[in-house]
Order: sequence, then structure tokens, then C-alpha cells
Amino acid sequence: MTFENVLFGFTFYYPLFMAYVWIIGGITYYLRYERTSLHDQNPLTELKSTPPVSVIVPCFNEGDNIRSVVDALSRLNYPDYEIICVNDGSKDNTGAILDELIATHPKLRVVHQARNQGKAVALNTAALIAKSEFLMCIDGDAILDPDSIPWLLKHFETGPRLGAVTGNPRIRTRSTLLGRLQVGEFSSIVGLIKRTQRIYGRLFTVSGVVVMFRRRALLDVGFWSPEMLTEDIDISWKLQANHWDVRFEPRALCWILMPETVKGLWKQRLRWAMGGVQAIFKYAYIFRHWHLRRLWLVYIEYNLSVLWAYTMLAVLVLYILSLFIYIPPLWRVEIFPSWHGVLIGTTCLLQVMVGMILDRHYDKKVYRHYFWMIWYPVFYWMLNMCTTVWSVPKVLFRKSGRRAVWVSPDRGVGSADGVHVKALPPTNTQAAVQPHRGNHD
Repeated sequence: MTFENVLFGFTFYYPLFMAYVWIIGGITYYLRYERTSLHDQNPLTELKSTPPVSVIVPCFNEGDNIRSVVDALSRLNYPDYEIICVNDGSKDNTGAILDELIATHPKLRVVHQARNQGKAVALNTAALIAKSEFLMCIDGDAILDPDSIPWLLKHFETGPRLGAVTGNPRIRTRSTLLGRLQVGEFSSIVGLIKRTQRIYGRLFTVSGVVVMFRRRALLDVGFWSPEMLTEDIDISWKLQANHWDVRFEPRALCWILMPETVKGLWKQRLRWAMGGVQAIFKYAYIFRHWHLRRLWLVYIEYNLSVLWAYTMLAVLVLYILSLFIYIPPLWRVEIFPSWHGVLIGTTCLLQVMVGMILDRHYDKKVYRHYFWMIWYPVFYWMLNMCTTVWSVPKVLFRKSGRRAVWVSPDRGVGSADGVHVKALPPTNTQAAVQPHRGNHD
């Protein structure tokens, strides 16, 4: 077997193979968990009890969004909950708005931190003062669906070793090609992966933008780690490495803002990639423990995705070099692989279709963005390749123990494109989707 065959085979067939893994896993999850529970119902009536819940909202420069977020939280379909907003050293009017909202929202509690200490510290602060055993964590720009708490809480009634349940984030910013591609991505990539990993029993990460934790589990693992760039990935591994289960609940919806510029998307995806690489280094010890073997497959799959990024870069470099200099046949690679490319493109669209079919119950207009996804392999594969390749040296040379503080990504450049969000106050729709400063997840 030649070098070309090995390099080309892994680069083009690895994503093809994983696409069918996600498709089969997503369909299996649907048949096992979703199919019998999609009829209209009030999830609150299915709970055996309604224990107190603390909704935690870490905030940094959320002046454009926090009013809509708190207003939506005040209308949740749950009888006993508090709202804790942590203003983590915001430089805009977030603190003033939160103080103003206290007068009209009796469930709201506000904590002001003097300086920017990062999302993990804000979450830790709120968790220590929360009155409840169950902590619902969302971002400062997220509109939570009214039924999210009972959908998530239902899992804790059946799982005494359940540490966290993550919900289903849906994209609101859909005015540009990048926004529309992310709508398909969250259905065909994020949604299918979480469904598949739930079948397997181990999740790579919860979605930090919508997740409920058992505080006893957080206490057991030492809460969130301030030095980790993606606190949601780290807490997922900390919990599962300490014998706590993590689950996915697609009916717990949360409507979020995402970057719609290349610069904003690059910063976000680079941080995500660096957080994943940090987890690779931090949790490599799992292979020394047989009782953690169910994490091995998730760990290996992520490492293979990092390897794929480097092989894809090698394919591109060899192809570009072959245009200008002589490359020996043994090292020559064709970047346009005729029927292979057609097969990958067709599989990508099939994966998107399956994801959107599964998510159509939660996002009625998801189909309108289907045909835009033909561009997904072209743009997002290149973006993920570049961010992953760049993330490894950045993590390796990052100062050990350095705290991960809030950054300032963009949150979209347009409107919510007619997205139906039950919890979104009609008077603040435009304010909730305008560009601003802050962190997403």
C-alpha cells in the first residue's frame, strides 16, 4: 500500500465513515427515545415532584440581550425556581440593567464581580450561593424554551448517578450564509453526534449554553475549572471520569446567537478546538483505568478527528506543491477524487437531511436551509481543519494554569429570520439579535 493510498484513504473515508455512524446512531436514538414522546404534552405533569431549581446566567457585556433573557426566564413553565445572574466585570451597562430588573422580577438574584474572571468562576460563584440541588445553566444571550426545566429534570428522577443533562441549542441568527450553514450544522452534526453518543452512553461534551447539573455531582468533582477554555467540555469529562452519567435531551430547547462573520466564527471555533485539545491532554490518564473504558472510544474518536485535520492539511499542501514543482508519484495526491468527492458530498447532504428530519419537531423552519448545506464541506471542513491544526501548538505553548477569561466574539449580523421561539418577548426580538460584545458558550 503506497503513501498516497494511506493518506488519501484516511482523509476522504474517515469523515465518510463517521457520517454513517452519526446517521445510524441518530436514527437509533430517535426510535428508542424520541418517537413515542413527540406528541404535544405538558412535561410538568409527568414529573413525580417539583424540587427547587436554580437558573444560572453568567454575564459579560450582555447589555443588548440580558433584558430579553431574564424576561423569558420569568415565564418558564415551572413553579419553583430562582434566577441567578452573575455580572462578571462587564464593561457595558449589563450591571445597571440587572439592578433595574430586580425590581420587576422577584425571582431574580444578581451577583456583581468587580473584574472579568471568566465563565467558570462565574458559574462557581453562582453554584455556591444557589439554594437548589439542581442547577440550570444558560448563556447570557440564550432564550430558554418555557418547558426546558421539566424536560431536563425528568431525567434526574430516573438516574441517581446522573450528573448532567444537556439540551438542544437552536440557532436564531440566520440572515447570512454562515448563519444558515450553522442551522444545518447543529442538526446534522451536533444533534446527531449527541444522539449517537447518548446511545453509546458517554458524551464528549454537554452544551454549555443549555444544561442542568446535579450540584452534588459538581461538588464531587470540584466544580468548573477556571483554566479550561471550554468549561463545558471539561466538566463533562470530570463528571464521567468520576462515574457520573451525562445525557442529552432534544426537547429541552434553547435559542442562541452565533457568529455570522468569518472573523467571529474563527475565534469561536479556535477556542472550541483548543478546549478539545486541552481535554485530550488532561484526560489521557483514562487509558490506565479499565473502569473508564467507555470513555476510551469517545477519546479515540476525537483524536482521530485531530489526525484527520493534519492529514487534510498534508493533502492540500502536496496538491499545491504539485502545481509548481515536481512531486514523485509516490507522494503525489489528487485533491479532486472524482467519484469519491461525489460520494462524500452526497453523504453530507444525506446526513443533513436525517438531522433536519429529526429536528423538524423542534424547529419548524429548519428545512428552508437544507440546500445551503451543499457549501458546508467546502467552508466548514476547511475552517475546522485550520482551527484544529492551529489549536494544538497554541495549547502546547499556552502558559500552564492561565485562567480562561471572557472574550468578545460577534453574535450575528441580522435578525432571527422569523424563527418561532415561544419564550422570546415580541418587544425585544430585534434587540436580542443585534451584534454586541460578550461570550457565547
